[in-house]
Amino acid sequence: MTKEIAAGKIKIGGGNPFVFIAGPCVIESEKSAFKHAKALKDITSGLGIPFIYKSSFDKANRTSINSYRGPGLKKGLKILRRIKDDLGVLVLSDIHCRSELKEAAKVLDVIQIPAFLSRQTDLIVEAARTGKVVNVKKGQFFAPWDIKHVIRKIESAGNKKIILTERGTSFGYNNLVSDFRSIMIMKDFGYPVIYDATHSVQTPAGKGDVSGGERRFIPFLSMAALTCGADGIFVEVHESPDKALSDGPNMMKLGDVAAMLLKLKKIEKAVR
Repeated sequence: MTKEIAAGKIKIGGGNPFVFIAGPCVIESEKSAFKHAKALKDITSGLGIPFIYKSSFDKANRTSINSYRGPGLKKGLKILRRIKDDLGVLVLSDIHCRSELKEAAKVLDVIQIPAFLSRQTDLIVEAARTGKVVNVKKGQFFAPWDIKHVIRKIESAGNKKIILTERGTSFGYNNLVSDFRSIMIMKDFGYPVIYDATHSVQTPAGKGDVSGGERRFIPFLSMAALTCGADGIFVEVHESPDKALSDGPNMMKLGDVAAMLLKLKKIEKAVR
């Protein structure tokens, strides 16, 4: 059994109910962010599912220089702070450089290391030094057993508030595949493992200057992940994914979330 990691009042791992981490890929506007956060809170509260709101203030790893990146650090954190305070939900966002950490740590309950930066030692250690829960997206170029090196980097800073996230593995060009053995292998290191069901169905740069995706597979991969012991499910959500400013093809429709969560609760009951 994995360690129990506390993020606010939410307990992740250690045999606790699965946590749901969800929200739009990027903050598009304050109105949109609040709308999605409120809807997701209502859905998860009604089902008794622990919920952490996720949205990025800056997407620094977009395929094209012309792609929308978000409102930026200052404005984005202000929006996340309001969501946190007004709605009473925990918030998670990703950081891309050490200079963001001081301000981000004042707001975020969970600091996320993006998959593309999961080998950046200085960034990871500095994030660990904030004392916050650190969620590391396992790079799609990593073998699951290699995550132990990332764990040691975080632990070297005296921080053992660690969450690991599986988000698929590169499979040829512009494609990812999920190997569910990865969840079990990473859990052997003792920390909770989350499954990112939306980036796992992404086709990176699959549409030339933007990424594609196959959102129809999200519920099925999420169900498989829970049967393999995932401690949580990470899903990027949008009310109109085809109109989203980032990662639309691999985001789940907000209107489909409740039905999927109902199935996940049934699967959790059956396997746990």
